[in-house]
Amino acid sequence: MSPTRSLIRRRVLLAAAVSATCALGPFNTATAAPLASAHTRQAHHMVDSAELAQGLYQSAYSTRNNTLWVTSSVGFPPVTQSQLLKVDPSSLNVTAAFTPPVTDAATGAREAIYGVAVDDEHNTVWTTNTVDNSLAVYSQRTGRHLATLPGVKHPRDVVVDARRNLAWTAGLEDGSLVGFDTRTYQEKERIAVPGATPAGLAVDTRTGTVVAADLTNSRLIVVRPASGTPTFITVGQGAIDVALSTDGAIAYTANQGAGSMSVVDLRAGVVRKEIPTGAGSLAVATDDRTGHVYVANRGSGTTTVVDPCKSTVLADLPTGTNTNHVVLHRGTAYVVDKAAAGAAALDSVHRVRTTG
Repeated sequence: MSPTRSLIRRRVLLAAAVSATCALGPFNTATAAPLASAHTRQAHHMVDSAELAQGLYQSAYSTRNNTLWVTSSVGFPPVTQSQLLKVDPSSLNVTAAFTPPVTDAATGAREAIYGVAVDDEHNTVWTTNTVDNSLAVYSQRTGRHLATLPGVKHPRDVVVDARRNLAWTAGLEDGSLVGFDTRTYQEKERIAVPGATPAGLAVDTRTGTVVAADLTNSRLIVVRPASGTPTFITVGQGAIDVALSTDGAIAYTANQGAGSMSVVDLRAGVVRKEIPTGAGSLAVATDDRTGHVYVANRGSGTTTVVDPCKSTVLADLPTGTNTNHVVLHRGTAYVVDKAAAGAAALDSVHRVRTTG
């Protein structure tokens, strides 16, 4: 493995809109609106936090089961401590924990899980086993491990297109975008993008378009089903994650190198705005009710709430050292950190609600 790819591997392991989109003008770099004080910055948001476990990475919300699924893996290979946590979103308590299977009896290494998505149509949870170059599927009802799907080199994220019965992931080390059938768990599509390092993913479930953040090339990879041929859009430095507006016309990227969020017009293929958020922007999610965008900033330990239509920062909320991931459900954000706080070195989940 080249030094560059080794660095990417380490970084990823550490990291692992309203219906009508607002009108977008020409490109500009927006400046965050001045905020009078910490109290003002949090005036319209309430943050509740709870320590969960060591090694948190990502979370996903199940509407069907009213459950927050959270992944955890501790240390570097061989990873012997990994769990899929079932969390009550009201109390933020862990209600169940499921352990992935052992892959090496000699070392006790387990199928360590990092990325996560839910498939409420089939009542399953999909995870990326990043260091094992595979995905796994678990039952939401029982937590039972249903399948392991090998052959994806260093997958970071997984997203589900329930309308087409597809789960998409990306091989960061070989530039592949891979789609699996969510009913049979068989590989259905594989798109090779030579020289790419795709990390974060999003899918427009109305059209089937898949969008990936290409980390080292600071661009988006866009694959539309009608063509199957990728197109590329240059975005902010170190784009590592991507989310879409509800209508799928706009993409928002978390730019790790720039500490910013890009607002990308997918139809025109251009960046319309770039908005500073915080050091080490790592994950991004959209609020379907308001169109606001939430950016998790690992370096600054904050989650920034942005109104992309006005290019305004609405809040910059402390969400733990090494803020790692954010997901939205009906206006509430769930953020995980890698703070390793206290004697037990636990990481936390933070629930962010709008209060006015």
